[in-house]
Amino acid sequence: MRKINAGPTSRRVCELTKDAAELIAAEILGFLADNRAHLRRFLALSGLSFENLRAASQEPQFLAALLDYLASDEAALLAFAAKSRHEPAAIIRARELLSPHEELP
Repeated sequence: MRKINAGPTSRRVCELTKDAAELIAAEILGFLADNRAHLRRFLALSGLSFENLRAASQEPQFLAALLDYLASDEAALLAFAAKSRHEPAAIIRARELLSPHEELP
């Protein structure tokens, strides 16, 4: 597995806002909808189904879950990055913005 450089590689990555991160996550949903295999895997890993996907998409943590899924699957991450023209580092940064890790005491 190749290591994805998640450090800021461009000014655009450094300046990523929460709104921009949410837009990237929304684009991921479209990407998944166009690729049934990835969508099925996301649903299986998240515990969602086709029936409750629409309702789940209204939950605040849903966008973070999309970014978490993509960050956990290098092939999907790189495919989305190529299709969307977002740098993988920007996608990882979006994940960090919407799904920050809590500091341990």
